[in-house]
Amino acid sequence: MPDELAIRKNTLERVRDYISDVRIEMKRVTWPSKQEVYGTTVMVVLSTFLFAIYFYACDEIFSYVVARTLRFFTHRS
Repeated sequence: MPDELAIRKNTLERVRDYISDVRIEMKRVTWPSKQEVYGTTVMVVLSTFLFAIYFYACDEIFSYVVARTLRFFTHRS
């Protein structure tokens, strides 16, 4: 039983050290300004829409090519 107590105490110390280290690191973090967050958010939304349009166009073109190819080979009897 003494080993269990030592393991629990060691675990508790490790958790305390971890929390202490997290607090220290969080004080070193440089948080972005509201303007930076707004700007990057706008860029993400715009790029998402642009990629969606691009992939939609690629899908339509690919679907058209596949349909034409299948029609060409299936109607050659």
